[in-house]
Amino acid sequence: MPGYRKLGRTTSSGRKAMLRNLTTNLLYHGKITTTEARAKEVRSIAEKLITIAVKEHTNYEVLTVTTKVAKKDATGKRVREKIDGKSVTVFEEKEQTIKKDEPSRLAARRKILSYLYPVTEAPDNDRYKRKKRKGVTRFKDNNRLKRKVDMAAKMFDEIAPNYSTRTGGYTRIVRIGARKGDAAEMVLLELV
Repeated sequence: MPGYRKLGRTTSSGRKAMLRNLTTNLLYHGKITTTEARAKEVRSIAEKLITIAVKEHTNYEVLTVTTKVAKKDATGKRVREKIDGKSVTVFEEKEQTIKKDEPSRLAARRKILSYLYPVTEAPDNDRYKRKKRKGVTRFKDNNRLKRKVDMAAKMFDEIAPNYSTRTGGYTRIVRIGARKGDAAEMVLLELV
């Protein structure tokens, strides 16, 4: 008898992929609807990741750095100059403040990112609606408006400060009844 729930998967890789996907969606959206057995497995994984983020969320130093940034005109295009017959982009220096991770926070960031899947956001407004062509979902403007979400930064900056005073119990399971097709017990798993 195994020491874990099989969750209807015949291979461990399929089971791990499902749990990674559910955990990523829970931390990104704040709540998911799934079966009770899956929710209990995801809950333990999510709470461990949140605990890592809570321990390390203040472990950084703020630095001011000077960077070169391309100068842009009113329309947002780069300003170019002619030098010796060549068109060269004009750069200007700007000061920026950045957060530099301490070594333990960097290790925590890498541990979190090694488990979670990458998340990509698409615009919600009507101008950039999805188009379906031959089974492939595409966005207008050649996918330039999609944006990658840094899940580790989201955990350190948004999720961890909410739970800094708690010592555990970051999630809640609420029963919502049986599923219509196979009568599996469905639950709502959400961050407290």
